[in-house]
Amino acid sequence: MKREAILFGGVTAFFALSALIYGWWSAYDPAGTAALTIAALMAALITFYLTYQYRRGGTRPEDDDEGDMADGAGHPLGFFPPSTAYPVLTAVGVAVTALGVALGLWLFFIGVGVLIPGVCGFVFQFGDRHT
Repeated sequence: MKREAILFGGVTAFFALSALIYGWWSAYDPAGTAALTIAALMAALITFYLTYQYRRGGTRPEDDDEGDMADGAGHPLGFFPPSTAYPVLTAVGVAVTALGVALGLWLFFIGVGVLIPGVCGFVFQFGDRHT
């Protein structure tokens, strides 16, 4: 994950530099500066996560420039959950909540009522799994 961390580090630097230049160039538009700063912070969060995973797990077979396909044989790729309804439930909840922001408070509350079980399902679906 070292290369991915470096890539997102470059994205972070780009957005941070863009935010500084835009903030200096357009002193009367704080919205654009805030949006670029938030983009830089989100990219920094991904950079931090990838760097942490690289330091925790070390190099992968994919990180070796001289590696072969057989070097990755036998290494676990990760945990892939079976089919579940929680992504669909969460997507419907987000869509109805967004419509509720535009159309009315009553629809917003219905969307939140659909969204909360979807998110809780995502979080607690594999809570008893010990890895």
